Amino acid sequence: MINSSVAPEDVDNSYEVVVTMVKILATMIAVIFGLIRIQTPHNHQGHWLPSKTQPSKYAYEIYCAKYTIIWITIFAVTVVFRLYEHFTTASHYNIFCGMLALPFFFQSGGTSPDASRSFFSRYSTKANVWIATYSFIGNYWYTHYFYSILKASYTMPATRLNDVPIAMYFATHFYFSSYHVLSNSVLRKIKTTFIPNYQRTILFWTIVVFMAYFTAFMETLTISSFPYYNFQDQSYAYKIGSAFYGIYFLVSFPAFVAFDNDVDVIDDQKIKFRPTTCWDAFVQSCGYGMIILCLLDFVRLYLGETFIMK
Repeated sequence: MINSSVAPEDVDNSYEVVVTMVKILATMIAVIFGLIRIQTPHNHQGHWLPSKTQPSKYAYEIYCAKYTIIWITIFAVTVVFRLYEHFTTASHYNIFCGMLALPFFFQSGGTSPDASRSFFSRYSTKANVWIATYSFIGNYWYTHYFYSILKASYTMPATRLNDVPIAMYFATHFYFSSYHVLSNSVLRKIKTTFIPNYQRTILFWTIVVFMAYFTAFMETLTISSFPYYNFQDQSYAYKIGSAFYGIYFLVSFPAFVAFDNDVDVIDDQKIKFRPTTCWDAFVQSCGYGMIILCLLDFVRLYLGETFIMK
C-alpha cells in the first residue's frame, strides 16, 4: 500500500519550488516579449513549418507532429493509470519503449521527394540517425552526470548498457524527436518573421535558452510521477537539474534546425552540391554530442562534483 501522508516540510519545499520556477519562467517570458517588440519584421508573413522549397523536411515534421500526439497519449495513459506496474520484467519496458520509438523510422515520404529516394537517402532517415546518435550519447555518457551530480537512479526492472536501462535509450529517441520538431518550428518562425540583425540574434538565442530550460523542467516535472526514477533532492533537480539538463538543448536545438537544409536542392550544374549522407548525420551528431559533454563537465568542475562512471 502507498503511504499517502505528506510531511509538512515536503509541502513547504514543493511550494518553494513552484514559486521559484514561476519566477524564472515568468522572467524569461517577459524578456522574450520585450525583445519581440524591438524586432523589425519582414514584409512577408513568417512560417512555422518548412517552406515549399523544403518538401522533405515538411513531410518529416508533419509526420512527427502527428505521431507525437499518438505516443504522448499512449505514454500518458500508461503513467496516469499506472499501467507500468504490470511491466514486471526488463523486456516489458524494452518492448513498450521500443515500439513507441520505432514508428519514427518508418515515415513513407508521402508526396515528398523522400518517397522516390532510397531508404538511406531520405531526409527522414538521416534525421532519425542524427537523433538516435544523440540519444545514445546522452544515455551512455550524460546520464552518469545525473547519477553523480543529482544523485538520480532508475529502480525499475532493466537490462542495462553502461548502467543505463536500455528502455531509456528507446524512450529518449521519441522524446527528442518530438522536442526537436517543436523547436524547429519556433526557431524557424523567428528567422522567417524578422529581419536578420543583432536584435534578432539576441531574440533567437534567448528563445533557445528558454526552450532548453522549459523543456528540461517539464520533462523533470512530468516524469516525477513515475516512482522508479528518483532524485536525492527533488527541489535541486527541478531548479538546478533543469538548467543542467537544458545544456543538451542549448546545443541541439539550433543545430537540428540547420541540419540537412539542402536536402531538396537540385544540382543545376551551376552549384556543386554534395548531399548529406547518413554517415554525415552520424558524424555531425557525434560532434555536437562532444560539445555537450564538454559543457556538462565544465559545469561539474564548477560545482566541484566528482564524476563517477559506474
